[in-house]
Amino acid sequence: MENKFELVSHYEPSGDQPTAIKEIIEKVQAGQRHQTLLGATGTGKTFTVSNVIQEINRPTLVIAHNKTLAGQLYSEFKEYFPNNAVEYFVSFYDYYQPEAYVPSTDTFIEKDASINDEIDKLRHSATSSLFERNDVLIVASVSCIYGLGSPEEYNSQVLSLRMGMEKDRDRLLRDLVDIQYARNDIDFKRGTFRVRGDSVEVIPASREEHCIRFEFFGDEIDRIREVDVLTGEIIGDREHVAIFPASHYVTREEKLKKAIENIKQELEERLKVLREEDKLLEAQRIEQRTHYDIEMLQEMGFCSGIENYSRHLTLREEGATPYTLFDYFPDDFLVVVDESHATLPQVRGMYNGDQARKQVLVDHGFRLPSALDNRPLKFGEFEEKTNQLVYVSATPGPYEREHAPEVTEQIIRPTGLLDPKIDVRPIDGQIDDLIGEINQRSEKNERVLITTLTKKMSEDLTDYLKELGFKVAYLHSEIKTLERIEVIRDLRVGKYDVLVGINLLREGLDIPEVSLVAILDADKEGFLRSERSLIQTMGRAARNENGQAVLYADKITDSMQAAIDETNRRRDIQMAYNEKHHITPTTIKKEVRDVIRATVAAEDQEEYNEKTKSLTELSGKEKSNAIEQMEKEMKEAAKALDFEKAAELRDILLELKAGA
Repeated sequence: MENKFELVSHYEPSGDQPTAIKEIIEKVQAGQRHQTLLGATGTGKTFTVSNVIQEINRPTLVIAHNKTLAGQLYSEFKEYFPNNAVEYFVSFYDYYQPEAYVPSTDTFIEKDASINDEIDKLRHSATSSLFERNDVLIVASVSCIYGLGSPEEYNSQVLSLRMGMEKDRDRLLRDLVDIQYARNDIDFKRGTFRVRGDSVEVIPASREEHCIRFEFFGDEIDRIREVDVLTGEIIGDREHVAIFPASHYVTREEKLKKAIENIKQELEERLKVLREEDKLLEAQRIEQRTHYDIEMLQEMGFCSGIENYSRHLTLREEGATPYTLFDYFPDDFLVVVDESHATLPQVRGMYNGDQARKQVLVDHGFRLPSALDNRPLKFGEFEEKTNQLVYVSATPGPYEREHAPEVTEQIIRPTGLLDPKIDVRPIDGQIDDLIGEINQRSEKNERVLITTLTKKMSEDLTDYLKELGFKVAYLHSEIKTLERIEVIRDLRVGKYDVLVGINLLREGLDIPEVSLVAILDADKEGFLRSERSLIQTMGRAARNENGQAVLYADKITDSMQAAIDETNRRRDIQMAYNEKHHITPTTIKKEVRDVIRATVAAEDQEEYNEKTKSLTELSGKEKSNAIEQMEKEMKEAAKALDFEKAAELRDILLELKAGA
């Protein structure tokens, strides 16, 4: 357990990174519970956090607000810490439709999910690492606040096997079945074992390519070998192996018996209540369903939807806090909340949505009331479970400001790029003024983003600019994914000079060619004109050396003033740094990705170019071939943890199927 974090990088901390690293480390070592790193986009926040993790040298949990961001961070941290246990813990569903009931139409929606085996393996790898070593960094999505089985139970069911140990072969097989491994001599995969004479081979839940072979001599384990599953090549001999359970919901036999008794008792109480309320259909429903689940638990030790009985399986009281990934960590672990202004509200909102859906199921006899205890953490419980937290954001929210008023700053970009210059101009005559600005940018082959407050304003402005001969596109929520990708690409290559939209804060809009962001009605206070939204929107022009933001307003609101002051402050800091170190800012060069297209019998590149069609032009047969090919690509992307590409493909697939 003495392993230490070892940061491997050819970068040295520069700009204000050294100060930020030193400050955060000092605050953590002094025992400060909350602190915030205010890091502007492109300042190397991940590198700073990696330096902190190396110095603090404690197990660390990094929480991100979606799978895409978590996947990105996981790849970065894996590069920085190649010799340490960098793990990935997100929801293992590629697709998830939770169980639900719609009383108004009497529609029950069965739980439907597609489990990504690769992610399930990584989840097991994450939890088992925490029991085996100290240098563990887990990158997780907000799904880490959802219930898991008991860590004590999970750890106590570990099979610890050594060379020379007395162990009956049949006893080992029974032990493996007890911790949810299945015997399969033909389809040998993760979470299964097979028997060959005096040898037993097991593929642990946290691996896929390698299996462990136990060779017996009588009742003694004579040799333990790690073997490549595909080739049979021997990787090496092992003195000791720990095999962790194949499910996070494992329970010892005596505990399972007690749990089943408790489920039966709860069922009796629930039936009594329903019958008294004359809800006979609901009573019959819950009785039938629960008896089936109990039979499965008795026979298999497992049932579909076992997580709904987690309170009984872990013998907890009604309303008790569920076990989560946090409970698998030691007490002194460090939590880094990435993009905290978006992640913390998500953590706060999870509980209420989950309870509302489950309460309907309970009321209509689809679940026992104990299902309500299979839930995410409440925000107060999240606070209790965490020890020391570092919030990372370019625009920290009110929670971070309140709990960590002394902010650690990282404003300087090593590239030297500045935050955009800001101009406030009157609303009267704003369109004529805007047209002049667009003309200037078009001459220099630069692009413009315009954000409006209403859909009607966006549509009218787009039509007006088109009439004047401008190359303009309107980006709104009803534009489908495929078209959206095409619009952004067309803007970058110059098919459009201007993009008009309401909310231009979503992913995929970091466009280096954009040198002007125009914000109409900037003085109308609200979510899209709050200080945080204004800073983020103006930041869209921070990737171009000529970046400028024009705010059209008749008065300067508090949000505008705060956003302008903050942007100017960051700009001044960067300018002083550039002057001192003789840096000339240059626009980021970012290649233009091709739009996803379907190919028809592409043998080589020339033929590919001739035969490639836009997905919207395909015939019926071509479309079904494209759907098949895309489904394959989507699964491969999800397996390779490229969730951005997988999500993109999923949305396009849905559109193609709808139009098929």
